[in-house]
Amino acid sequence: MTDDTSLENPESAETIDAAGPPPDEPPPPTPDELSAVVSERDEFRDLLLRKTAEFDNYRKRVDRERQAAGQAAAADLIGELLPLLDDLERALAVEAGADAADAYRAGVELIHKQLLDLLAKRGVSPIDTAGQQFDPHLHEAVAHEESADHAAGEIIGELRRGYVMGERLLRAAMVRVAKA
Repeated sequence: MTDDTSLENPESAETIDAAGPPPDEPPPPTPDELSAVVSERDEFRDLLLRKTAEFDNYRKRVDRERQAAGQAAAADLIGELLPLLDDLERALAVEAGADAADAYRAGVELIHKQLLDLLAKRGVSPIDTAGQQFDPHLHEAVAHEESADHAAGEIIGELRRGYVMGERLLRAAMVRVAKA
């Protein structure tokens, strides 16, 4: 058992305090040591400010480069779309007549094929819906219809085509789904 009376006795605590600081405590710094510490602190503060400014400049440069890359990609895509716009303008310039409807349809079909080829070149592909089971990650159901010819959850028809670019969904396919 320990002697707890020394901890509770205020007179013994005063004796320890009266003895002075513990022997482990270092002496107060001299003016030369204090100025050296202040100088070192100032150097570290200056270094911190410089590194902060460098990082801020780096972040701004990366943002500018990212924005420039996005603009370049958009310019490339628009440059590839301009010939399609030219073809549409030529199709609209055709005068109405007996043979004009067939020529107009052929022109629009050609533009459609060019646009699909351009999208395929960029890695964009349509989502196949014919006879597929409804997948909420790829399809957007806008109607549920009873159908004796289709299983429950099977896609009956496509109202708007969906597209993916690699594994990324660009637009969900809008579909009608069979219900039981």
